[in-house]
Amino acid sequence: MIFEDGSREPLHGHNYRVQVKGEAPELSGDMVFDFLDIKPIVRVICDSLDHKLLIPRENPKLRIHADHKNTIITTPDESVFSIPASDVLLLPILNTSSERIAQYICGEIRKSVEQKFGFKFNSLEVEVEETPGQSAVYLHKESL
Repeated sequence: MIFEDGSREPLHGHNYRVQVKGEAPELSGDMVFDFLDIKPIVRVICDSLDHKLLIPRENPKLRIHADHKNTIITTPDESVFSIPASDVLLLPILNTSSERIAQYICGEIRKSVEQKFGFKFNSLEVEVEETPGQSAVYLHKESL
């Protein structure tokens, strides 16, 4: 996490918990969306983030150089991290806050559900909890 003043959090990890809530304009077959259809989508997205160093590719304060073997990240304080490329996931987000990760997951769920099922939620809420009791919620509402 890179803060506005350019300082950064020390390298650390979390065991995130993700919760998804969807809303639809009307019930189809007595459900908003079948859990059996959405659970694998959410699982695939979460699994893609698991056991990776999440790097916010869109953060203008980071210098990132990736090749086939390593990802080299330079932070505003001139700290340099060289991480094996297979351990890094460059995310199209501005920062690795729970809020931005929730927004990313929400977007990925929406894309996948629309591609696989041609379905759009009226609203989709994704909560990312980084430690028990500390979470952030991102809510996407479709424009009418």
